[in-house]
Amino acid sequence: MPVKKSGLPVNSESYFGGPAYAVGDAEPLIEFVDGKPAGQQHDKDTGKPLWTVRVFDTDPEAPKGQGEVTVKVVAATPPALPAELPGLPFRPVIFDDLVVVPYVKEGSGRPRVAYSLRASGIRPAASRKTGDS
Repeated sequence: MPVKKSGLPVNSESYFGGPAYAVGDAEPLIEFVDGKPAGQQHDKDTGKPLWTVRVFDTDPEAPKGQGEVTVKVVAATPPALPAELPGLPFRPVIFDDLVVVPYVKEGSGRPRVAYSLRASGIRPAASRKTGDS
């Protein structure tokens, strides 16, 4: 089921310039109340838990400082990530129903527009065979 959170739908491979490279495991997105952890956050539309997946964008044209991002995944159970690449800690992945959700980030100084990434699922990127382009 697509993520119903309002946002701008984007193709995962277009956004990341190919597959994204996950590191580590999917982790629960923790909700804080009065500065204290209060359990796992849930999607407001589906009621399903939210998980975070750290990924690296290997697109050489990605803006400086945006090489690592976190994608929130809406799923009843922790998303299963593919195996790491041989000898490396990276897992090539594609996000299903990826959306960019803009919001206003307030803090010290002037408010600024920021964005988060959400997806309804994650799957292994298709591996290329020698000679594919």
